[in-house]
Amino acid sequence: MEIIGALLISTLAGLSTVLGGLVIFFKFHDNNINKFITVSLAFSLAIMIGISITDLIPESTFILISQLGINRGVIYSLISFIIGIVLIKFLNILIERAEKNKNDLYKLGILNMIALILHNFPEGIATFMSSYKDINLGVKLAIAIAFHNIPEGISIAIPIYYATHSKKEALFKTFLSGVAEPIGALIAYIFLSKYITDTFIGIILILVGGIMITLAIDVIMPKAKEYNLKKYLYIGLGIGILLILFNYFMF
Repeated sequence: MEIIGALLISTLAGLSTVLGGLVIFFKFHDNNINKFITVSLAFSLAIMIGISITDLIPESTFILISQLGINRGVIYSLISFIIGIVLIKFLNILIERAEKNKNDLYKLGILNMIALILHNFPEGIATFMSSYKDINLGVKLAIAIAFHNIPEGISIAIPIYYATHSKKEALFKTFLSGVAEPIGALIAYIFLSKYITDTFIGIILILVGGIMITLAIDVIMPKAKEYNLKKYLYIGLGIGILLILFNYFMF
């Protein structure tokens, strides 16, 4: 029963990403689309950086230091972060080559999806392991994850939808990101439950932090600036920052 409950909690947390994708069903006048895209991109920018610097990196660094000692913990953290930066830059080059006929918004949506799949996969493992050991701790962690998965879904669905005008593709890509979480939980249960350590989780999550920060600064920010709508850029950033602060103090 504990296993079923842990898998269910991980699944609900992961698929909350799809809730964010439902924003594509909102109707906007043509002259407001660029404003909405700007706000959404700035919002996802703030969410990605905020999650990384308030959650992923500090908590994972603390775990590594506690497991490996100060010197090795800091070194492992720095190496993991740098690998994340290099990885997303490499992925960006590959996607640009593979998607030459696609516009920048589509490429951005795909990059967001890849980054968040990598993010959600270890989160699924962490949620499952926490829920399996302590159901109350697992529920609390799942609520926090679901809370920030919703804006992550927005960051995938919006650029893909406005690049392709396909609700089906936007929702499917959002679903792929979210389903990585229960898949991570299943793998944890079937193959890795005896081998996953706090050190492993810490390294993966810091790597993801490097990916998300680099993606936000190198890709999302320039794209958001292209529309020359500073007011809406600041609105999106402000909403994202407030949401991160709420998540930080509430969970």
